[in-house]
Amino acid sequence: MPHYDIYAVGNALVDSEYEVSDAQLQALGIEKRHMTLIDAPRRAALLAGVHGQQARRTGGGSAGNTVVALAQLGGRAFYSCRVADDELGAFYRDDLQANGVHSNLSYMAAPAGQTGVCLVMVTPDAERSMSTFLGATADLDATALHPKDIAKSKLYYMEGYLAASPTGLDAALQGRALARAAGVPLATTLSDVSMIKFCRPGLQALIGDGLDYLFCNEEEAQVWCDSTDLAQVSAEMAQLARVVCLTRGPLGCLVLEGGAVTEVAAAPVKAIDTNGAGDMFAGAFLFGVTHGYDHAASAWLANQAAAKVVAQHGNRLQQAQLQALRQQLELRTAA
Repeated sequence: MPHYDIYAVGNALVDSEYEVSDAQLQALGIEKRHMTLIDAPRRAALLAGVHGQQARRTGGGSAGNTVVALAQLGGRAFYSCRVADDELGAFYRDDLQANGVHSNLSYMAAPAGQTGVCLVMVTPDAERSMSTFLGATADLDATALHPKDIAKSKLYYMEGYLAASPTGLDAALQGRALARAAGVPLATTLSDVSMIKFCRPGLQALIGDGLDYLFCNEEEAQVWCDSTDLAQVSAEMAQLARVVCLTRGPLGCLVLEGGAVTEVAAAPVKAIDTNGAGDMFAGAFLFGVTHGYDHAASAWLANQAAAKVVAQHGNRLQQAQLQALRQQLELRTAA
């Protein structure tokens, strides 16, 4: 029997989320809607720019958000990541434990340094713009992997942002090889347009000779394919994985499988913060497929969960909210 529904490898980041105006965003020199890697001086400058503004602090990291969502729905997850021996590192480790996610952090001594952080600026139009200081997670390597647990998991998930880290990418690829040898399905996400523009070879390495599941949003798919024609984009993306989930915000999502395209409607909602929406979608979808639901039902759950998270500030939901959605899924599929 598999130890875990999903074994994931990715960045450990503590999110600090600020509500800002477009004028502030421009004054800070932040590229809207995308993720930008920053160094320590730039981090200090951005913090000075929002000094005095209240921030919401949560555990983050794209794959971290995904495994927490899956665990809150009732799944079993393991997360390989890296933090430093500081207050933020302890916060991150405790956050994973509180949400029922197992990790290597319980078994490895954290090194000296600074835990990675992501400064998330949310504008009134609900768009999130991220400035990421990797800190300790930049040195994530294969020592964080648990090969036996990878081989005994239902699915191996690689965070696309690792394409920006030589050691992190190597760790993800070593885990990929272990999973492939054990017959464990593979999944990843394109993560962000910036990753496609600047780290495409790393993403191509994660995709390799094909995946079982690939997650992306419409803009990422368009940039990957250098086209805005939805039919062309869908056909090209479908070649990369057995199942591709292409999310389209308020238009819902497309599930691409072979030559078939299944459109799943979004839940009507007023978005106020899109931070974590894609991560939540992936976590809910993968919960569905690892618990016997078909792809359409899993996408329905994923759309519902993503709608809940964009209707609030912050990248996480309460467990009770996700459990309520799980009950709705059970009722829908039993009918």
